[in-house]
Amino acid sequence: MKKIFATDCIKQLDALTIEREPVASVDLMERAAMALTDALSQRWSSDTAFTLFAGPGNNGGDALAVSRLLAQRGYRVGVYLFNTGGHLSPDCAANRDRLEGMAGVDFHEVTSQFVFPKLTKDDVIVDGLFGSGLNKPLAGGFAQVAKFINASPAQVVAIDIPSGLMGEDNSANIPSAIVRARLTLTLQLPKLTFFFAENEPYVGEWQVLDIGLDKAAIEEMATDYALFGPEDVAPLLRPRGKFAHKGVFGRALLIAGSQGMAGASVLAAQSCLRSGVGLLTVHVPFCNNFIVQTAVPEAMTEIDLSDTCFATVTDVDNYQAVGIGPGLGRTAETVDALLGQITDCCVPMVLDADALNILGEHRSYLSRLPEGSILTPHPKELERLTGVCRNSYERLQKARDLASAVSVYIILKGAYSAVITPEGKCYFNTTGNPGMATGGSGDVLTGVVLALLAQGYNSEQAALLATCAHGIAGDLAACHLGQMGMTAGDIVRSLPEAWQTLDKLI
Repeated sequence: MKKIFATDCIKQLDALTIEREPVASVDLMERAAMALTDALSQRWSSDTAFTLFAGPGNNGGDALAVSRLLAQRGYRVGVYLFNTGGHLSPDCAANRDRLEGMAGVDFHEVTSQFVFPKLTKDDVIVDGLFGSGLNKPLAGGFAQVAKFINASPAQVVAIDIPSGLMGEDNSANIPSAIVRARLTLTLQLPKLTFFFAENEPYVGEWQVLDIGLDKAAIEEMATDYALFGPEDVAPLLRPRGKFAHKGVFGRALLIAGSQGMAGASVLAAQSCLRSGVGLLTVHVPFCNNFIVQTAVPEAMTEIDLSDTCFATVTDVDNYQAVGIGPGLGRTAETVDALLGQITDCCVPMVLDADALNILGEHRSYLSRLPEGSILTPHPKELERLTGVCRNSYERLQKARDLASAVSVYIILKGAYSAVITPEGKCYFNTTGNPGMATGGSGDVLTGVVLALLAQGYNSEQAALLATCAHGIAGDLAACHLGQMGMTAGDIVRSLPEAWQTLDKLI
């Protein structure tokens, strides 16, 4: 997995690289500038005009070094170094000295008044005002520069992180004083703030550039955050023995559906069966029995005493895992049955949708969940369990606190779905696409998690594998059908190819 570090840890990695390699800090800056210049020149031809805004710190030093390298490659370059405080970092000052008087560079050191340049949509602004070490909102003249950049028709590229955006928590930030980049070229490692939905307008597309920070230092330094993808989870898959039979791959119970919501139980059941479970029983109200048996002939059904909803606690002694929630509804009978089912259950549960909504109104039952249970909320469902959150950073921290407090695993669904463990570890998934933002997609994920738990994967393995495979299936569906036209059923139908994709990586 690719680690994600807090910004203060990244400073330590820089220092360790300088010490261990050893390399002078200004030479490490040159290495970063070379990677940045390569990335820019791959996207824009030499007839592009670049305007670079450099701050007084090392992010500004990066921008100045990039200016020099771009000019050496024949680009038209304008540079504005903001030195209003009369103090530059040593490496920024060194790169200013290298740049001054260089042919082909229109260089301006701003110490007081700043005359905004006139730019067009064909120009590229490179934002090097402030980097990831920022710990307070931009104010005064720097806030005005950020607003000018945002109002400009030019394309905007940020070095490492958009100026004004903080690396983790932006609760107290001022949105109008944050640069809005189309592209962020981040150095060595992604920043935690990139994975929060409200920061997309600032970060835009992001690309990680390897600048050769010490690999041993990265390996040694602890962090609770990481990024995972197919290559990371494929080794978790277990081979299926030649003489294996359906009993080997587990018995799963799915409690889902209510009158008018049979589709949720169908989608969850189909995805469970498409994810290797040996035997699946779907507990349904009488009104949904014919629908489920017709749509999912491979599954068995168990009929509730209620005609229209889940109202009867059922025995789980013969199952290895229980999934509950999709399409369940929140009638009084269903609330009582769910709370009773949780109390009586002794095998891991996967809880989604209305099961989570009911728990949000009966939070004391969270501590009664069986060991190894997995919750799969979207942000609003999580907030019903934890309380309203100001932003994604706070939501993530509250999810971590909940996972730790009641010893459950959480898959917090979103563009980078996060798998959170009771130990507070948080792993962001790289697969998936906006086409999966459609009704029933979460039901599909519930079925995949249920299948893996029933097969004996531990909860962390099941959550990681299911989240990644679900995303791969969504990517395959989007590839075949386009994001606009795909449905949750298309994700189900793409699951076999998703599992094959992971199999080929082993």
